[in-house]
Amino acid sequence: MSKEVPVIKQADLIESVADALQYISYYHPKDFVDAMAEAYEREQSAAAKDAIAQILINSRMSAEGKRPLCQDTGIVTCFVKIGMGVQWDKTDLTVQEMVDEGVRRAYTNPDNPLRASIVADPAGGRKNTKDNTPSVVHVEMVPGNHVDVAIAAKGGGSENKSKMAMLNPSDDIAAWVEKTLPTMGAGWCPPGMLGIGIGGTAEKAAVMAKESLMDPVDIHELQVRGAETADEKLRLDIFERSNKLGIGAQGLGGVTTVLDIKIKSAPTHAASKPVVMIPNCAATRHVHFHLDGSGPADLSPPSLEDWPEITWEVGESVRRVDLNTVTQAEMEQWKSGDTLLLNGKMLTGRDAAHKRIQSLIESGEGLPEGVDFKGKFIYYVGPVDPVGDEVVGPAGPTTATRMDKFTDLMLETTGLMGMIGKAERGPATVESIKKHKSCYLMAVGGAAYLVSKAIKKSRVVAFADLGMEAIYEFDVKDMPVTVAVDSDGVNAHETGPAIWKVKLEG
Repeated sequence: MSKEVPVIKQADLIESVADALQYISYYHPKDFVDAMAEAYEREQSAAAKDAIAQILINSRMSAEGKRPLCQDTGIVTCFVKIGMGVQWDKTDLTVQEMVDEGVRRAYTNPDNPLRASIVADPAGGRKNTKDNTPSVVHVEMVPGNHVDVAIAAKGGGSENKSKMAMLNPSDDIAAWVEKTLPTMGAGWCPPGMLGIGIGGTAEKAAVMAKESLMDPVDIHELQVRGAETADEKLRLDIFERSNKLGIGAQGLGGVTTVLDIKIKSAPTHAASKPVVMIPNCAATRHVHFHLDGSGPADLSPPSLEDWPEITWEVGESVRRVDLNTVTQAEMEQWKSGDTLLLNGKMLTGRDAAHKRIQSLIESGEGLPEGVDFKGKFIYYVGPVDPVGDEVVGPAGPTTATRMDKFTDLMLETTGLMGMIGKAERGPATVESIKKHKSCYLMAVGGAAYLVSKAIKKSRVVAFADLGMEAIYEFDVKDMPVTVAVDSDGVNAHETGPAIWKVKLEG
């Protein structure tokens, strides 16, 4: 007799996707927490160790509060492997439509709303779809009669740092990674993983790179047992070369830049060697589940004992700054690498707000009523909506380099004193900061829930129609930041890695 084939319910896939996306919004995978804890213990750079501490504290807080690890709750990527013998209870929805319905439910969940970041018409109006759909779904038919799903929420800051090359067959892939990784800057929020796809065609390499990031962190086990295949040897080679670059946590210089190297490869044309590298950030979010017809996936919460007991203490060298009264002379005393605790009022603004400000200034219309940047700091952020008694949802920094093209305009015409974001600034922007005797402060990417607890008041002051990209006024208390570029143009994202590269080479 033939074995009975289970029937997979559409509702089970939809519910499982929705539950999985909520789950990964606030739970880091245990292997990632363990790897970060190990990196914290090994780290010798004070700035990098401080950044890793904030990421781990944020991770535990998110797990306890069931609120997003990062304000960028990502674009959903889903790998669905469907057994050739699978039967669905209904056929009115495609796999794409089922996954999208799960995404829609997850991102509009009133108990833990996730930030909708997907825009339609990407080359035109870029209008937000409001529910984070559509997702990116890869479907593969495999033997069997079950459905296996690997799903991730990928932040834009790390996704934007993806790199691709069509290498010559004789080219050294590890050397290409070693050369390319420093050009990615810190916008991908290291330390994290690098997923590398090798072979196939250009698009096949990219999909393999992305799927490789779904695997657990296991590089240390590989180091112990030793490499057995060409891909494993390459993983170890790239891991060693990458960490010797000294880029470190948040690009501030340090011992650990990558936690693991993942590789997937496929046969390719004799004339080709396509290679794609995609980083995963400090808000690594992915989970796997399996459907066999018995109901939706059961995702068990991790134990809070899995997180290390780490505290973040205010050192003697840390200075508190009152943003309501800070003077130009006081700001010019801050030096690259200093840690500050910000207090008082700041304005926010990111891509869409800057573009609109530019249009208003260039048209002669001027800034909207209530928006005055003179003597103020702007925080590059797009927060998650608040729930319950929250003032604001998770509100970590976005990648500052995207605002580089607006910096001269802002400093020259608005009286802006300084900027707050994550990762490095470009050379021209550093020169502009030096010219205008301004400064750039860096908050830790991947510590959004922790940062939100420093925000005591929040209100929209302009461009409410832009949603999370509106201009807010935040009133903060003891918000930790690092002086990344001081008024003399000294850049911590250059000096820190340079120092640690020399130390690690020695």
